[in-house]
Amino acid sequence: MIILAIDTSNQPLSVAVLQDNQLLATTTFNYHQKDHSTMLLPLIADLLQRVDLQPDQLDRIVVAQGPGSYTGLRIGVTAAKTLAFVLKKELVGISSLAVLAAPLQPENQNTVIVPLFDARRQCVFAGIYQQKKQQLINLLPDQHLTLAELTAKLQKFPKVILVGHDAQQFNQQLQAELTNKITLATGVFDYPQAYQLGLLGRTAAPVEIHSFVPRYLRVTQAEKYWLAHHQEKLNEPLVEKF
Repeated sequence: MIILAIDTSNQPLSVAVLQDNQLLATTTFNYHQKDHSTMLLPLIADLLQRVDLQPDQLDRIVVAQGPGSYTGLRIGVTAAKTLAFVLKKELVGISSLAVLAAPLQPENQNTVIVPLFDARRQCVFAGIYQQKKQQLINLLPDQHLTLAELTAKLQKFPKVILVGHDAQQFNQQLQAELTNKITLATGVFDYPQAYQLGLLGRTAAPVEIHSFVPRYLRVTQAEKYWLAHHQEKLNEPLVEKF
């Protein structure tokens, strides 16, 4: 199976091409002045050319579905949906947080892995994961929550590994509340890698292309404005509605 993996969910832009579980090519940028919308498609074309593949030779498109940046998610998901539809290929969406958690292999199997992104105002996007028999298990679904709420949920676990570049800014605060429980994964683990995304997407079930949307995990500014100025309530995401 030839897989194209795309992650534009946050500041890093990462793309990879895999053949089954073998990495053929990958590129990751983490430069704040780079524009994902202008870089993504040329980067995909370049990677395919470097491994001597044509777009129609792809079998599956895997994209980081969220949470993350509203704009970044829309860019990645729109590109992935368009490619999957035009090329008539399978489309798979994977949690952006799971991509961060996947490469960690704690020695103690009771250790939980907590990937997180800064959601501002002392809030985070986070999930709780664990590696069991070489499989990544989601113990707490990805969600938008306050740092205090996350701390409370972590109290019952004996050991916790925080992962993600944004985790560094919350490390001291969590250490103070969860003494001797917290380890911070750094270095290569700070940023999502499309290779890990592709590995997760290799065994996941394909989705229906047209109904596939990002997982923002909180309402957008447009939804907040709508709800504040309209009496009727939405029963579906505003982004999807329009």
